[in-house]
Parts: sequence; structure tokens; C-alpha cells
Amino acid sequence: MQIRETDQFVRRICIVIFWQNKEILMEIQFSFKLLRLRCTRTKGGDFPMKRVYRIVLSTIMALMLMILTISLGAAESASPIFNADELFTDRDLEQTADLSDAVYFTVADGQDIHISSAGVYVLSGQASGVTVYVEAGKDDKVQLVLDGVSVTNENFPVIYVKSADKVFITTSGDSTLSVTGSFVSDGNTNTDGVIFSKADLTLNGTAELTISSTENGIVGKDDLKITGGTYIITAASKAIEANDSIRIADGVLYLTAGTDGLHAENDEDASKGYIYIGGGSLTITAGDDAIHATTVVQTDGGTIAITAAEGIEATYIQFNAGTISIQASDDGVNAAYKSSAYTPTVEINGGEITVSMGSGDTDGIDSNGNIIVNGGTVSVTGNSTFDYDGTAQYNGGTILVNGQQVSSIPNQMMGGRGGFGGGNGGFGGGRGGRGGW
Repeated sequence: MQIRETDQFVRRICIVIFWQNKEILMEIQFSFKLLRLRCTRTKGGDFPMKRVYRIVLSTIMALMLMILTISLGAAESASPIFNADELFTDRDLEQTADLSDAVYFTVADGQDIHISSAGVYVLSGQASGVTVYVEAGKDDKVQLVLDGVSVTNENFPVIYVKSADKVFITTSGDSTLSVTGSFVSDGNTNTDGVIFSKADLTLNGTAELTISSTENGIVGKDDLKITGGTYIITAASKAIEANDSIRIADGVLYLTAGTDGLHAENDEDASKGYIYIGGGSLTITAGDDAIHATTVVQTDGGTIAITAAEGIEATYIQFNAGTISIQASDDGVNAAYKSSAYTPTVEINGGEITVSMGSGDTDGIDSNGNIIVNGGTVSVTGNSTFDYDGTAQYNGGTILVNGQQVSSIPNQMMGGRGGFGGGNGGFGGGRGGRGGW
């Protein structure tokens, strides 16, 4: 291949790879001109200069190949962390119960209900001082159907799942559950939610459930899923809390919390304590974090409207789809060191994310590690719009900073673009990784 042909070939590759970063492209093209001019002005185009030219071109091509490999790796890593098909069973997604063999209870003042075996149980009526105890076998699945039931307790959960394989709470008629006084413990168990479950818990249905609590609304010590129904929860502390995960496939949620709206935290397993939102409508007003997870927060759809001190906090935050609106007096989105299973990362692959912060020392999107934008639309309004300690990649999508579209990811901490580490397709900015620090 002659010098002119090689020159044209490499320039075409540069245009393909660096088309988003005009500064790098112009610099490489200028270097080509100088180098080629030097070659052609050498007497007779002497062999040593041609050889130098070819060596330099080979080096540049190797460098571009490395960058292309990094870019492809980043694109490959944009796959969802969790797959919805693996998070919900068919029965989770069913919104009505099979009542053919159901057992019916009408609540009465001061009379607890005890359930010790698998089956479907329908609750109705109005009463106070009633706890529905579920204490079934480790393989038993229990379904509670709330058919227009209203219960008010002074200091203990209305529904207390002590043991079972899994419990479904299905709404078929508008229901109300509340605790008005200070919660008391059950021995060593801090029973601090209107619904308190030590087993996996799924909430679904076709009606409305209103919960009022002086501490937490719903507490699950394993996995907690919501696939349908409408929930209006007002809690002095957390609206919905789980140890292993909170998984939302659908439903309408209005959450008002003194501390966190959704809270998933596991102190024993670094890979658990995550929140998945695949659909539904969530309106969250919280005194602290609207959505808080130890490991991952992943959105694959839905509409989320947040007004809180801090919007979303986790170690790894991945936006794949959905419409998310955050008004925060502190950070809007915060990826922090909370789990050793992940590197703090904010990854945006799709959706519409709008963040507005209050004045002062606040950040719109803050990562103690990396920020990756592969797609979607991100609009951040505030004094410090982006802040990251690691690297940033801008591979696609639209970023608006205070209403103006930008071509790179700014960094408040680093005071600007941050060279190759920031901006478009920076070196080393790939996926934070699931393997730890």
C-alpha cells in the first residue's frame, strides 16, 4: 500500500472512531498533514523517511484498535444487570386469586386471626386491635385477599408473617390498615411495620390499599415484590423496606416517608439489598432518600416522580428506560461505596431523567466512581450538575446542563472536562464492574 493510500485509509478509520470528538480528530488530521509533508519534501522521498511514516501509521492504527476495543466493551456492558423474566413468577403477576377453595374471615375487634397452612384466605370487615398471623410451613404458599378490610391497631402489625415459603397479599376491594401508637417488639423481633413479613412477600391486586404508620409501612425481611394494585402509604420512617430486594413490575404507588421511600439493605450479603423498577407509577415524597439500596437501583420502565432530600442512592445505579423526575435539596442521584460487590457507577442507557437540585453543596448526578452515558436524555439543573471521582464516558444520548445541550460530561470536582478520563469515550471509563473495587 502506497503512502497516499495508507494515509487515506487511516484517516477514514479516524473519522469513524473519533467522529464524536472533533478536537481529537482535528489534531490527528493535522499531525498527518505535517508528517506527510515532511515525507514528500525529503529528497526523492528517501526510504528512511517512508519507513518512519509507516511505523508512525502502524502505531496510530494499533492505538485506534485499542480504543475501538474499549468502545465495543463499553457498549457490550450496557446490558441490564437484572432480567425481569427472572425476577417475577407467573403467580406474582396474576392480579386476582383463585377463590374456589378460599377460606373467608370477617375481622372483629380484639380477635386475632391465625393461619398455619397453605391456601387462600379472604379478609373483610372493619375492626381494631386485630393481627393476622401467618405461621405456616417452610414450603407453604399463603395468599391473603384484602376484600374491603379496615383494621386499626395501636402498637402491633396488622399482618405479621412469622413463617411461610411465600405470602401473597392481593387487593380485591379498597382496604385500609394502620398503626397509630408506638410499636412493640415480638421478643427479639423488632416488629415495626403495619405489614411485617419474615418470608418472601408479593403485593398485587386490582384495588387500593391505604397504609398509615407511626414507623414503617411495609417491612419484608426477604424479597418484596409489587406487581399491581394501588398503594397509598404514609409512614413516619420508611414507606417500604426490605432486606434482600424490592422488585416493582407494575402498580401505582404514592409514598410519603419521614426517612426513605423505598429502602433495600442487607448487611450480611454484599450482593443483595437491591431495587428493581420495571414499570408502574411512583410518586415519592421523602425526608431523606426517595430510593435507597445497598447494591443496585435499576429502572427498566415506569414513571417516577421524586421530591426528597436525596433522590436515588445506591452503589450501582442503572437507568435503562422510564421517565424519572427528581427534585432534591441534596444530591439528585448518588452512587456511593455501600457494597463491595460493585464499583460506584451511574450508568444511563435510556429513559428520560430530569434532576433539579437546591442551592448549596449539592450535586445533580454524583458518583464516587464512574459515570457512563450511552443513551437516553439527561437534563440536570443546578450549580453542580455532575460530580465524579473516577472516569466518565459519553457514548450516546442527550445531556442538558442548565437547559443547554453539551458534548461532554462536566465534572465539578475535577474542574472541567478532565482530559481523556472525562468527556466523550474517555479511556478507562468502562462499566464499574460487578467484581468489586
